[in-house]
Amino acid sequence: MKVRSVEFVKSVTDVNDLPRDGLPELAIAGRSNVGKSSLINCLLNRKNLARTSSTPGKTRQLNYFRINNRFYFVDLPGYGFARVSKKEAAQWRRLIESYVERSPNLRGVLAIIDSRIGPTDLDLQLLEWLKALKVRVLVVSTKADKLSRGALLRQIQKFQQQLAPFLSAPLLAFSAATGSGKREVWREIVTLLE
Repeated sequence: MKVRSVEFVKSVTDVNDLPRDGLPELAIAGRSNVGKSSLINCLLNRKNLARTSSTPGKTRQLNYFRINNRFYFVDLPGYGFARVSKKEAAQWRRLIESYVERSPNLRGVLAIIDSRIGPTDLDLQLLEWLKALKVRVLVVSTKADKLSRGALLRQIQKFQQQLAPFLSAPLLAFSAATGSGKREVWREIVTLLE
């Protein structure tokens, strides 16, 4: 897909404040520090649109990015390693659950895992929940450049088998550092949005 325009629209902490323009939405979910922001920036050809940080838990709301005035990426708060209170983590969880269950424009979720680590228990819980809600899922394995080609292929095959019950499309390896996998991820995104 050719990205002609990108606009950060707003951050949302209450599902009553979701955009009401009816544009399709693709949510991006993953563990804290898995590379969601780097993936968004690479896909959209921007350096600092989505804020990256070495400190987990920087995304604390639903961040809406409008692409080509045709659809949104919705960056969800990361889960897992963020150093936040249990109360705040519970608020994030409620926000994500309310959004996924109530947004009429959600077309699918990009579930992000780390190529070196694979799906964690929290990732599997997310995928099981999305499957129960009948939400289409594209799993993207980030940080692919951190492994040798052979090790990456073995990891992807292993993850593909492990996650088969949850996948709406083939699991894809991606590297924000090299751009590897970018074309394939866009192809599947377009399919999800149709």
